[in-house]
Amino acid sequence: MEVEVKLRLPDAVAHRHVTTLLSPFHVATHRQENHFFDGSSGELSSRRATLRLRFSDNDPLCVVTLKAKAVIVDGVSRVEEDEEPLDPSIGRDCVAEPEKILSSAAESRVLRRAKEEFGALGFVGLGGFRNVREVYEWKGLKLEVDETDFGFGTLYEIECESSDPEEAKKLIEELLKDNGIDYSYSVTSKFAIFRSGNLPGYPRQ
Repeated sequence: MEVEVKLRLPDAVAHRHVTTLLSPFHVATHRQENHFFDGSSGELSSRRATLRLRFSDNDPLCVVTLKAKAVIVDGVSRVEEDEEPLDPSIGRDCVAEPEKILSSAAESRVLRRAKEEFGALGFVGLGGFRNVREVYEWKGLKLEVDETDFGFGTLYEIECESSDPEEAKKLIEELLKDNGIDYSYSVTSKFAIFRSGNLPGYPRQ
């Protein structure tokens, strides 16, 4: 189970304010490319699951992830997650020809799960989006500040995986409030926004 704090920022100005504040604690930048897949007959989506291949220009490997049953309440996301590294050449082949996921299942435990546990007889690509992730080590937390380009809009968000999400959320909210940075609790996943084809309006106080 992956448990993350997810706080949405209203715009590029707020995003820049946050990254400037956190700049002394910056440890990495990841330019990510995300591709999503479903079973050819909706075998994954019908059970609230999705398969993702993520490539990063800072990492020679891609990562394959199976996520299921995501729930976000009060800015805290909980989702069943299983992931592992995957040979990038296999990953690229699967993006180009999603049916190759079936033949590649022998090379990956996660791909095998997607095939066997969900009974998928084939796979289809759903498309994807790009994300620039700035990573910071701050007050014992790993903060990830995202700028996500969906093609139809850009989302700005702070994520923080934690075993104590309420305490992590409290610390991040204090940072934002003390510096006059507007924010809101995220109410849906990036994948759900991508699939809707519409960037939700930012909730104004």
